[in-house]
Amino acid sequence: MKEYSTTQSIKYWSEEDRPREKLVLKGKSTLTDAELIAILIGSGTPSLSAVDLSRMMLREADNNLIELSKMTVMDLQRFKGIGQAKAISIVAALELGKRRRSAEGLQRKQITNSHDMFEYLQITLSDTPYEAFWIVLLNRANHIIRPLKVSDGGMTGTVADPKRIFKAVLDHNASSVILCHNHPSGNVRPSNSDIKLTSKLKQAGELFDVAVMDHIIMGEDKYYSFRDEGIL
Repeated sequence: MKEYSTTQSIKYWSEEDRPREKLVLKGKSTLTDAELIAILIGSGTPSLSAVDLSRMMLREADNNLIELSKMTVMDLQRFKGIGQAKAISIVAALELGKRRRSAEGLQRKQITNSHDMFEYLQITLSDTPYEAFWIVLLNRANHIIRPLKVSDGGMTGTVADPKRIFKAVLDHNASSVILCHNHPSGNVRPSNSDIKLTSKLKQAGELFDVAVMDHIIMGEDKYYSFRDEGIL
């Protein structure tokens, strides 16, 4: 695609290079991330086209859609030309993309190892800037019944209530459960409190004849499995 001056409105571009027309003529896969975002926001500013404005936002997110999805409506409104309505459109579109990936993950919902669990949970937790504790309920064939968030925390920790966890297990007639929480710092090594909590929940599971299959600590692109490390 030709480079255009940042002062040139999209309406003056050739038809095949305008994002909307390009999508219709050449297909959605031919559009860049910036062009897709430009379709969402519709217009730029007097000095920036919608595509250039989208490029600017992507640069602030290291050209990474996961990083962009971490931005709130207020964060996006800091860009000149992005009002509340445009910011909401971007946030909603990125959330739909995440939910689509989650739906795809449910189609492959049998868990056979820790990496299966990591890939499934990464969709949910990869862009969470605070600690959150989730459980994944499984049936006897290790098929996912449902994931469930049991608590939110801050940047450095979260608390998991055993009563709430095992109430959910019993309510859904689950045969086993996988524990999971994320470390926004990226360091996936368990803390002493993580180890103590895992041991406590394993013992509680034995009382209900429910196996705690694993505890996964998530980083952005890596994880720690208690089972793989021989702790559980």
